[in-house]
Amino acid sequence: MTRLTALLSATCLALPLWAAELGDDGLHKADWMRDTFKDLNEDLAEANAEGKRLVIMVEQRGCVYCAKMHKEVFSDPEVSDYIRENFFVVQMNLHGDTEVTDFDGEALSEKAAARKWGILFTPSILFLPKEVEEGQTAAESAVALMPGAFSKGTTIDMFTWVNEERYALDSEEDFQRYHARRIQERNNGSFD
Repeated sequence: MTRLTALLSATCLALPLWAAELGDDGLHKADWMRDTFKDLNEDLAEANAEGKRLVIMVEQRGCVYCAKMHKEVFSDPEVSDYIRENFFVVQMNLHGDTEVTDFDGEALSEKAAARKWGILFTPSILFLPKEVEEGQTAAESAVALMPGAFSKGTTIDMFTWVNEERYALDSEEDFQRYHARRIQERNNGSFD
């Protein structure tokens, strides 16, 4: 093998896997994202049937923070495996024209839905409850919103906090206290 062939082979092997995950819409794709008709009532029913929680992940083309999350956080097997096993993730484009049907029955483009829900940053992750009250929008129904890019620890803690339904009104541990406890536990080596 020539040195050039060896160099090219090593370079190709060293390229991050996430680099090939850009879709035609310019958004990063993960194997745990679902391609749906974006009818949120149908998506919620399907998520519930699978025993998973519905998540809406809003991203945009060229978003450096979205790229950072996909490269540094979502690519981590602990995070990706947890999301894959527990969540039904529907990706939406902040500036997209694909039709979305909100829980309240309104059909509108992705970009109009993002404005309606007050989404200003990408990535933004809306975590939905198992049941949505009739007439509510996705934003009104959300049990948590994660606006922006965060570290692996914060991300896995948020997904876990939601999955364990710690947002319930009778819970004595809000996310900040939960996250602080988990950081301390990680620092003490209490868990991975």
